[in-house]
Amino acid sequence: MKNIKIASAQFENRSGDKDYNLSVIERISGEAARAGADAIAFHECSVTGYSFARKLNQDQMLALSETIPEGESIRRLQSIAQKNNIAILAGLFEKDAEDDIYKAYVCVDKTGLLAKHRKLHPFVNKHILPGNSYTIFELGGWKCGILICYDNNIAENVRATKLLGADIIFMPHVTMCTPSTRPGAGFVDPSKWVNRETDPTSLRMEFDGLKGRSWLMKWLPARAYDNAVYAIFSNPIGMDDDQLKNGCSMILDPYGDILAECRSFSDEFVMATCTPEKLGLAGGFRYLNARRPELYREIIGQPHVGEQKVSWLE
Repeated sequence: MKNIKIASAQFENRSGDKDYNLSVIERISGEAARAGADAIAFHECSVTGYSFARKLNQDQMLALSETIPEGESIRRLQSIAQKNNIAILAGLFEKDAEDDIYKAYVCVDKTGLLAKHRKLHPFVNKHILPGNSYTIFELGGWKCGILICYDNNIAENVRATKLLGADIIFMPHVTMCTPSTRPGAGFVDPSKWVNRETDPTSLRMEFDGLKGRSWLMKWLPARAYDNAVYAIFSNPIGMDDDQLKNGCSMILDPYGDILAECRSFSDEFVMATCTPEKLGLAGGFRYLNARRPELYREIIGQPHVGEQKVSWLE
């Protein structure tokens, strides 16, 4: 494998405004391509917006959703990728021929659709069905995977994606700054976003504290470290419907170290080079080879005991 340069972006999407969101994706993708990126990743539902979907009925969700790859948004993403000679990863709501609805994330380049992942654990809207398979594809000679938001909180999903061959896992999110049972969690007051230029310190403290980045740092580096993968995390900045999100899109290497991170309050991207040498040097590589699956194959495969409840807020 040769080195590959990957960018991760953050931007403030507009709910249901595909034209606007795609225009931002086009602008940032062009900037990343000119900076030398081979691929750029945007957040979950970056084409459509996310949080507003919790208020939509089935007919409204169907109107918002598109078929893949025939839909207009996929065609436009491919056009952008072709124009800039860059692979683009972005998210939207999908519907199939039977009008079943999924949360999808795609990778397109100048040749067309390279990959589509359906979120395994969707919960923003009751009409969205879960995907039932892992996603592995090739990009620039690298084996890659996709896991959307909550998919990454279940450690088995990341390990399974690695075992299927992925050395880079794209992890698009719309997360943080939401209520939870964990200490310190909660919404961030939207007024802090309005006042971000006159009082950036108060906003940064909220974004970086337990409502935001400090929570992310409890688990995201471990996913990269334990599995010896490059983790490409993307997340929106600013208002997503009535909820404020803290961005901090970042790229982590197989050591769990952050190579690059968005730290502004603006639409932006960061870029890092993924090198194959780290894959075999990282601790996770040794851990994978030391596994004894005969000890826990039946344990991990056991069904759940009792009802499993998930809040869409995290």
